[in-house]
Amino acid sequence: MSASFASALSAARDAAAAQHYPQGALYVVATPIGNLADITLRALHVLQLADAVACEDTRHTQALLRAYGIDKASAQCMAVHQHNEAEAAQAVVQRLQRGERVAYVSDAGTPGVSDPGARLVAAVQAAGLRALPLPGASSVTAALSVAGALAAGPAAHQPLAGGFLFAGFLPTRSAERHAAVQALAAEHRCTVLLEAPHRITELAAALEPLGDRPVTLAREITKQFEEIATLPARTLADWLQAEGTSRTRGEFVVVVHPAPAPEGDASPATTAGLRALRLLLAELPVKTAVRLAAEISGAPRNTLYDAALAMKKENGREDDAG
Repeated sequence: MSASFASALSAARDAAAAQHYPQGALYVVATPIGNLADITLRALHVLQLADAVACEDTRHTQALLRAYGIDKASAQCMAVHQHNEAEAAQAVVQRLQRGERVAYVSDAGTPGVSDPGARLVAAVQAAGLRALPLPGASSVTAALSVAGALAAGPAAHQPLAGGFLFAGFLPTRSAERHAAVQALAAEHRCTVLLEAPHRITELAAALEPLGDRPVTLAREITKQFEEIATLPARTLADWLQAEGTSRTRGEFVVVVHPAPAPEGDASPATTAGLRALRLLLAELPVKTAVRLAAEISGAPRNTLYDAALAMKKENGREDDAG
């Protein structure tokens, strides 16, 4: 353990110890996705406090805990992974019923989303026990935050659908993967995929039919050789091969940007809202105009707000958006 993490343990006690941590509860703890410094103070405190730590790989987790200066006996570490999760969950439930605090961590990131943990949480809740989240590192939200894929469309009458779709790993069989990519081609939301290094070249080839659709590749997020690039889908394979084999190493998050909405695709409510918005903006501040247009038409307020900003930019108006 480095001196910096010794300080972190002390800071964790100072910052988090005053909070109540009930006994007989499962603590679902996010861990770093590559950079040890991305652990939260509350996670450090709970990992110290826990009577047992359930995890995907006990050897990996023991090494992680030792890096932070947290010592757990072998009997305090429980293997709960995709191959034994249903059975191992019952052993966790028994510990919780005895009043123990159990922390669950995956090998990296937030458990229960793409990694194991969902069955464990379901079993705990079915037994009438509590599962408490300790948020932290997530490769999905980290990649989204720098992809710029959730921005509104350039034209006020073509706002992109809000939110994003998390699709995880696409099917490995070629026919199923082809069908999944065809579905992506028509998806107007941003889509987030995960991929392993030995299959990233195949995924790039599968996405090539998306043509000029922007795709963000985030490789080795938070690690020493992190690379993030946004480029047309048709060029993904060339980008991966440009540096020999180095760019095909490491875990990938792949953000497929939204498909642009076709002309005339707006709902009747949105069309009416945009029409009212243009009239209201001539006399009212943006927020007031958006609120009234949404009330009149029933169109989504976020869509109208993005459209209002685009309209002001088109008209060259620089007055306050408030």
